[in-house]
Amino acid sequence: MGKYLKVLGLLSAILLLGFSAASAADIVQLTLATGGTAGTYYPLGGAIGQIISQRTGVVNITAQATGASVENMNLLAAGDVDLALVQNDIADYAWNGTEFFKKPIKNFRAIARLYPEHIQVATYADSPINSIADFKGHKISVGAPGSGNEANARQILEVYGLTYKDIQPLFLSYAETADHFKDRLMDAFTFTTGAPNSAIQDICSLIKIKFIEIKDEKRDELMKKYPFFAREVIKAGTYGDWQNKDVETVAVQAILVVREDLPEDVVYNVTRGLFENLDEIRQAHYKANDITLERAVEAITVPFHPGAIKYYKEAGIWKE
Repeated sequence: MGKYLKVLGLLSAILLLGFSAASAADIVQLTLATGGTAGTYYPLGGAIGQIISQRTGVVNITAQATGASVENMNLLAAGDVDLALVQNDIADYAWNGTEFFKKPIKNFRAIARLYPEHIQVATYADSPINSIADFKGHKISVGAPGSGNEANARQILEVYGLTYKDIQPLFLSYAETADHFKDRLMDAFTFTTGAPNSAIQDICSLIKIKFIEIKDEKRDELMKKYPFFAREVIKAGTYGDWQNKDVETVAVQAILVVREDLPEDVVYNVTRGLFENLDEIRQAHYKANDITLERAVEAITVPFHPGAIKYYKEAGIWKE
């Protein structure tokens, strides 16, 4: 009887190990390309990946630090990653083979819009500049060379009838812009970044500034020509008590994209895991407060993955 129980116990253990191995094998391993460790993409991507993995039990998403949007699109094109956080305008350039991409990248699909990256245009509080049209002849920081920020600056100037020939463009990073602005070596700047931005906060600690709005017919014209822009506001108080009203502007969007060839059920579970665990993700990173199901498909100009579409149809937000 004792031998029988021992054999039965051994068989049970083998079966249990077999089931555990099978379950582990069923979990799909995915790599999520994010951004630099000091930015927003990496910690937010890590939180999203960890919580979706824990709550769905069918995928294991590992966040990978990268050089952000442009590099992430190239990693997707090469098949080196499965998911990526990118700006929606960078995804648009990749799909169409423009700006930073010599040829189109078509092997990816969208999952969701996550949060806005505001166009933030500012000058000195006592400056005569009150509109982007007033930039003519002035020194303007338009972003680092070859950056998404710089591409957005060109697009916005175009709507106001300006090119780099009409201004004195300065191709500077955010940190460099802050230093130059504080030394009054420029007249204004345009940033594409989430609000609040640390470089602007640094400037505000020493200098009074004012924001230049993008609104009304110029905003409509910009959004019509470049549909990856969406209406946004920089909320009153974002940069302190002195900012006593909302600033009307536009924004590109941080979005989640995925390899086209990932199975529909896998992408469905990732999408469901994202939106059904938002409370937990928001606790892990403040930027997740801007992620909403209601705006999940907004301002995305590339095709969606069928797995994401399936979830959005069930949620009642997908329009054919």
